[in-house]
Amino acid sequence: MAASPSTARAINDRLALRLLQQEGPLTAGQLKTLTGLSRPTVADLVERLQGSGLVEVVGETGDRRRGPNARLYGIVADRAHLAALDVRTHSVSVVVADLLGATLAEAVLPIGSDTATEAAVERAAALLERTAEEAGAVRLHSVGIGAPGLVDPVTGELRDTTGLPAWHRRLVAALQERLPATVLVENETNLAALAEQRLGAARGQDTFVLLWLGHGVGAAVVLDGKLRRGASGGAGEIGFLPVPGTSRLPSALGCEGGFHTLVGSAAIGELAGEYGISAVAAPQEPPAAALVRAAVETADAAGERDAPTPGSKAADAFLGVLADRLAIGAAAVGAVLDPGRIVLAGEVGHAGGAGLAARVEERLAAMSPLRTEVRAGTLGGTAVLRGALLTARDAAQDDLFAPEPS
Repeated sequence: MAASPSTARAINDRLALRLLQQEGPLTAGQLKTLTGLSRPTVADLVERLQGSGLVEVVGETGDRRRGPNARLYGIVADRAHLAALDVRTHSVSVVVADLLGATLAEAVLPIGSDTATEAAVERAAALLERTAEEAGAVRLHSVGIGAPGLVDPVTGELRDTTGLPAWHRRLVAALQERLPATVLVENETNLAALAEQRLGAARGQDTFVLLWLGHGVGAAVVLDGKLRRGASGGAGEIGFLPVPGTSRLPSALGCEGGFHTLVGSAAIGELAGEYGISAVAAPQEPPAAALVRAAVETADAAGERDAPTPGSKAADAFLGVLADRLAIGAAAVGAVLDPGRIVLAGEVGHAGGAGLAARVEERLAAMSPLRTEVRAGTLGGTAVLRGALLTARDAAQDDLFAPEPS
């Protein structure tokens, strides 16, 4: 059945907006070429989008010919303002952006473990409000929040999780109550996977697994282009995975004895100490990230000089044992899901870089008959915040780019 004229217009408008969002400002002629639409149809849709306040003239091409065909049209970036929050155990990071995702203001606030729940919620909410004011955002359209813990796949709410601060869950509810915005919450590792898929090491991959290596360890599963959360939102809680090399099994109350015991930040710190590796972490950075980065730099420097030293040998041995540990979890994931690519993300994965990823891939190839690439995440600790911002931007664009009701 052929589309009605109103439906066809809506489809054409949405296509043009997506092209302007992806490609940047375009002329009517470029829109004609990219959409395959006729010149009169493009002229009509440009007029409609300008009238709706979504598109404006942002300049002209360098073509000698002036007039309508030389005008560059772009999305009105300040039509909506967005915010993203990365909620960690001891801090919260905020970024405010325009409709195209350009950062307008950002801030970070440490929140001590001794801070009362309501005080922590008020500080985090006030940080968002101050940052939005600094960005000139009178009203936020959409807010994306990344947090540790489980998100109920039915209600979309952050579940009460043992071991995590109570203010996390209360913050989400408080922002939903006090903001006239769409507030979306997602597990931090899932958001990191979204960011790495759109912007980083998993770009163009429809099927992959992301291992988040930071203070703790987690995984995100993307199969056939869809993020898989599981029946209760717990898909990827790989810290609880029973593995060899630990003194006991994990329990329902804690992941001690699971994969977390091998590759969590504390475990990596203990391993580094055995090899005499030390480093000072940056503020809010997991100590393990600094240790892995120092080991990689030491090993790489020795390789460039082609003259191993006792320090470089220790660094190389440390990275080898860490790769062995990571390969255990990666092999279990690969045997069940066959993802084709595993991304070592988070601060530790980013610090390990291509060198650590190559070591893990080599060991994984010896453990599993399934061909699996291993890549280092490129976004580091910023992946969660960037994923939250992408989620907020998608929500805003889906709303604003939707066809007007007839």
